Amino acid sequence: MDALSASETAGRVRSTLGGIRHRLRFAAGHAPARIAITIFGLATLLFTGLLMTPAAGARGEHTDLADAFFTAVSAVTVTGLTSVDTAEHWSMFGQIVILLAVQTGALGVVTIALLLALMVSRRLGVSTRVFAQEGIGSSGMGEVGHLLRVVVLTTFIVEGVLAAALIPAFTVAEGSFGWGLWYGVFYAISAFGNAGFSPHDGGLASFADNGFVLVPIAIGVFVGSFGFPVFLNLIRARWSRRKWTLHTKLTIITTVILLVAGALGWAAFEWNNPETVGGASWWQKLGNALFASTMMRSGGFSIIDMESSTATTMLMSDALMFVGGGSASTAGGIKVTTLAVLFLAIVAEARGTRTTKALGRQIPNGTLRLAISVVFLSATLVFVAAGLLTVVSDASLDRILFEVISAFATCGLSVGISSDIAPFGQYVLSALMLAGRVGPIVLASALAVRQRQEFVTYPEERPIIG
Repeated sequence: MDALSASETAGRVRSTLGGIRHRLRFAAGHAPARIAITIFGLATLLFTGLLMTPAAGARGEHTDLADAFFTAVSAVTVTGLTSVDTAEHWSMFGQIVILLAVQTGALGVVTIALLLALMVSRRLGVSTRVFAQEGIGSSGMGEVGHLLRVVVLTTFIVEGVLAAALIPAFTVAEGSFGWGLWYGVFYAISAFGNAGFSPHDGGLASFADNGFVLVPIAIGVFVGSFGFPVFLNLIRARWSRRKWTLHTKLTIITTVILLVAGALGWAAFEWNNPETVGGASWWQKLGNALFASTMMRSGGFSIIDMESSTATTMLMSDALMFVGGGSASTAGGIKVTTLAVLFLAIVAEARGTRTTKALGRQIPNGTLRLAISVVFLSATLVFVAAGLLTVVSDASLDRILFEVISAFATCGLSVGISSDIAPFGQYVLSALMLAGRVGPIVLASALAVRQRQEFVTYPEERPIIG
């Protein structure tokens, strides 16, 4: 009887495991967006648990759930917002956990979801391949595996180059090769991931005059904001501009325009501000402006106190953070190509043309509708989150809006609200960070999968607009 019970139990276990395996294979092939959200959710819970252990705290004490969860979400979504000081609160183990979470987020939701799909099912369904096309710029339905290898190798190669440049700089600054190695690796991963986490007390403020530290970090953030579709196109085209795709051209052109405009605007608004760079030399002001412009769109590192910025600078920062970086990059926001498509559509409407064109190419109406959907849903998320925070925070609306947009755009710049707000507010910002990191990719892939041919047309009738 006992043997029979044991046999029945074993059979039930095998049946349960088989059912789980079947559901995983089905989800991997037909519901990649669900897999992506699940992966990020499980990763967040894992890193939250690790950060709550006494070993993760600098004083050997437990970290409460709200702070551990907020930090884990911020790291996995490569945001950089913190409710506790990274250098003071976390031990070396805690900082290593944060770095692993940042590396997970830097590889990207699409990459991780597709890697799991390949491990579980050994093949990719149509939905998963469309998910890959939308996320990492795959132009062929059969090359996803190769592209994943390129994405992973590109990530580690760029981070290795940044670390090689930063390790000597930090070794000299810290007077220790061991600390130089640790800081070099940490900032290399955090910079390319556009995470903005800093293991130094006060962040990068102590390195405000050290170009050997700031320049590689700024370059890492700038390169990381382009996105893997751009990297893949550049690799294939061998830097021949004639072979660049429209996405690559729009991403690079818009990114450079925003970088220059942001730097000029920041310099103009902060030039005479005594609380930031008012007393610095002209070349230091320009350097700060360029560094700040690079970070405002998703980097999250800062060498000045953001609370001391003028109201105009904060408003400009809101706009740049909301735009973010390139599609399928470590940056957040609505993405630069979304802004470019909307601007081109406005220009086409102003000229009275029926189609939207850019650089010798015609942009499909479906792309325009998707861009409008992304902007509308993103603005709605920001509006709702800002409204909720006004209930639990006494901060002014401009500071709340700055923190909310920084969370949604996974930027990481802060005016101090994240560390002062009630746990409910931290959970709101956490949900916003997850939505900002996963939402745009999931929305794009979901709409792409649902595209279908229409066999019935209706008479056109134009409502009055404006």
